Amino acid sequence: MTGTRALWLTDKEQAELRGENLPPLCEGHVRIESLFGAISRGTEALVFRGAVPPSEYETMQAPLQQGQFPFPVKYGYAVVGRIIAGPNERLGQTVFCLHPHQNVFDAPMGMAVPVPAAVPPSRAVLAANMETALNAVWDGGILPGDKVAIVGGGLVGLLVAYLAAKIPGTDVTIIDVNESRNVLSGAFGCGFATPSEAEAKAGGCDIVFHTSASAAGLATAIALAGFEARIIEMSWYGDRMPGVPLGGRFHSQRLSIIGSQVGHVPPSRRARWPLGRRMTKALDLLADDRLDALMSGETAFADLDRNYASILANPGTLCHRIRYR
Repeated sequence: MTGTRALWLTDKEQAELRGENLPPLCEGHVRIESLFGAISRGTEALVFRGAVPPSEYETMQAPLQQGQFPFPVKYGYAVVGRIIAGPNERLGQTVFCLHPHQNVFDAPMGMAVPVPAAVPPSRAVLAANMETALNAVWDGGILPGDKVAIVGGGLVGLLVAYLAAKIPGTDVTIIDVNESRNVLSGAFGCGFATPSEAEAKAGGCDIVFHTSASAAGLATAIALAGFEARIIEMSWYGDRMPGVPLGGRFHSQRLSIIGSQVGHVPPSRRARWPLGRRMTKALDLLADDRLDALMSGETAFADLDRNYASILANPGTLCHRIRYR
């Protein structure tokens, strides 16, 4: 038996590091010693508050999650580690795995995706968020020359902007109430505006991504969309019921709101892009030193239970990294 520790959410806004023992390694699995992890602030904050609607208990289960919503539950989905047991040809590999916050764990071999040599393990923790951004860009169908706005300059919004700006001829602007996001916007080759500045030049965007999980942000997205444009709604509101301003230009401008969620590859690519291929590509896309600027803090795993609430409550949090060793 191998001892391990994992973060459990035991009740509303209560976190605890619990010790447990791993059973003998199953055939087809590998044992991974964690190096780095990452907190997905938006989703994990909703889980921490017990705000997962009962209707979504099944769909919102994280891979390899233990426990059941609302509590107690072992939740999280970003770990980079080293394979310490399994087939000889995989021993010592540095891999990314969708797994809750835990210092040693077992996973099916296919879920342990090798980290490319060009991507440092400390940055590879962004893979799940990059995968979400890549999926959204596919949902948006951005074409060269498009005018694109991203309302919400959080981690996923910034990664969407980073990818969109790489498409030739695109004009990409990040919209956020936090004016310090201007620095990251410029580093990624994007413009920046506050909501009031953006709405003063309303309309004209070909595609608008909304990631702020707020009714005000969705209203801004609608204001920015041009005639017959698409709004890609990426926010997860949990048990909240946001107001949607459908009585103004939404109707007259024939706008579309499309839900984008990473659980499924868009229909236009689903036949050729299994989830494993998408994750491999997300890791490849992290080979850029500029992405290190998305790390907004780091906590030792041994201190995670004490710091978890404050990390989730901090609106400045982008990617908060967990250091295991």
